[in-house]
Amino acid sequence: MVAANADSLTGILISAGEASGDRHAAGLMEAASRLAGDRGPIRFFGLGGDAMTAAGLDRVAHSDEVAVVGIAEVVRELPRIRRVFRELVLATETRRPSLAVLVDFPDFNLRLARRLRRQGIPVLYYVSPQVWAWRRRRVRTIARLVDRMLVFFPFEVDVYRGHELRVDHVGHPLVDDVPELGSVWDRQDGVPEQPVLALLPGSRNSEVRRILPPMLRAAAALVGTAGAGQVRLILAPTVDPELVRRLLASGPLETRELDVVRADRFAAVAGSHLALCASGTATLEVGLLGTPMIVVYRVSPPTYAIGRFLVDLPFVSLVNLVLGRQVVPELLQAEANHERMVATASRLLGRRSRIDAMRRALAELRPALGESGASDRAAGCLLEELGLPEGARRGRQGAARPGRA
Repeated sequence: MVAANADSLTGILISAGEASGDRHAAGLMEAASRLAGDRGPIRFFGLGGDAMTAAGLDRVAHSDEVAVVGIAEVVRELPRIRRVFRELVLATETRRPSLAVLVDFPDFNLRLARRLRRQGIPVLYYVSPQVWAWRRRRVRTIARLVDRMLVFFPFEVDVYRGHELRVDHVGHPLVDDVPELGSVWDRQDGVPEQPVLALLPGSRNSEVRRILPPMLRAAAALVGTAGAGQVRLILAPTVDPELVRRLLASGPLETRELDVVRADRFAAVAGSHLALCASGTATLEVGLLGTPMIVVYRVSPPTYAIGRFLVDLPFVSLVNLVLGRQVVPELLQAEANHERMVATASRLLGRRSRIDAMRRALAELRPALGESGASDRAAGCLLEELGLPEGARRGRQGAARPGRA
């Protein structure tokens, strides 16, 4: 724990390297500043995206510069990733923060934690690396480099049990972030003649490049040229608009035949009959909205081959993992082609009973993710590390008792 003083609140390093981490970190920053009260403002600097910048981040580098998925893809971008890493280390050495908050993005952030450990800077890790899925031996490394871990899921507490690491289960911020909206299915009997499709091809450009083209071909086959509004392309703010323009220009649907959605994405998804969704945090968002979905994912062949060797999980999508059974179909790698998407979607949309069964299962997701107030609980832990017990208590008010390892 850091002793609080007048300067301790002026410098906290925070590092998040992708779209979901950017949103979660922004929520943490806002909650911490609010709960600190007259002891604030808390000033954050480091690596983040647009949401963190809007929350007050003094940005050293943008998360877009390092947001790459896949082993082969990372190798191509190593020079840029190394440059960003050096910039963060230099900023840390210059500003000497009281605390570092590292958000997910383990391959980058655990290396950063090692450098922070040498500088004597305490590390709070928010959003545990998925050590329960692969490379479980990293738990020992994490316990050596991290002072406190904040996790989303209750079962993650047990992963760290037996190691000298304080672990708090704070719950999932999506419970608060994703509203409970009415579904288009609530207003319709039977199945639609012309379904409205939502396409969510991922938050990284490398994902979109591989996943969006077959999604567009599947949408064209399912909807045809029924007109604007039947296909909704839900784009994360981290996706390059020029990349999307090129993919649309070479695809089967013209721009006028689909809605490109960058704002109000939750309403757009809730108003769709079916979502084709890249694996990741977006599957939880779609599931919390109660929209039936098909999860699709593609990476480079070398990345997939290595992943199959290292990962020992029955499912890929977070929805299926959280619910503990296959609720939504998963089309991976070679199966993530437009023919399989069309066939799977047609089976779902062809019978209302299948849709209703999936929606009943998705209704279990919100209670499975825990109570509201995750960002406040996480911020309370942060303030506790800064030696601000009053702010920490405010963060815990009305919250479920966190799990401890």
